[in-house]
Amino acid sequence: MKENEVIRQLTARKSVRAFEDREIPQAVKDEIIGAAFEAPTAGNMMLYTIIDVTDRNIKQQLSVLCDHQPFIAKAPVVLVFLADYERWFNTFVAAGMTPRKPGAGDLLLSCSDALIAAQNTVTAAQSLGVGSCYIGDILENCEKVRTLLSLPRYTLPAAMVVYGYPTKQQLEREKPRRFDRSHIVHANSYRSMQPEELLAMYHEQNTNESIEDFCKRKYLSGFALEMNRSASEYLKNFR
Repeated sequence: MKENEVIRQLTARKSVRAFEDREIPQAVKDEIIGAAFEAPTAGNMMLYTIIDVTDRNIKQQLSVLCDHQPFIAKAPVVLVFLADYERWFNTFVAAGMTPRKPGAGDLLLSCSDALIAAQNTVTAAQSLGVGSCYIGDILENCEKVRTLLSLPRYTLPAAMVVYGYPTKQQLEREKPRRFDRSHIVHANSYRSMQPEELLAMYHEQNTNESIEDFCKRKYLSGFALEMNRSASEYLKNFR
């Protein structure tokens, strides 16, 4: 099959955590943000809000709140993608209606909208030579993040993405290996894997770290526990 440029860009894309010391031109930034508006969206409702973080002090605070990652503060562009049902709830009230309180289904749908929009910007950025990195830790420290970004009741920061021009080292760094499709793509129904296949799957991808150490570093880590606590607090508004 003839090489497709979109697929080539998707294959080449990797997370970038070190950026050159130069700004992203406004026209390029506008193209990246504009790509979010072209994303699929449930019922054309656009159940998300994008916070463009330009204040250096806010960037610095986010870098601390999001598991102490200094490169966030140095990123030329920082966007927070909110799952947002606040806007529609208030719209229904403005129309004189008495809407029900948004629930878990509304939240999950708006999270999908927000994440699809975010991925559109990541793909657009890659095509423009701009690197990016998702910051899942935006779900940590919800009380402080809510205050910092003035987040209302029916919103949740589904993702934060930082953007910038990659350093030479980042461009040359090998992209992490993905799992084999046989482990991820199941036909027609879920296929529970046997222990030997699960362990082989892990070791095919990770050769330098034991699964015990990986579990401690990721699943049992302090930031993972805090994200779960914090997410539970966010969810209280949707119950």
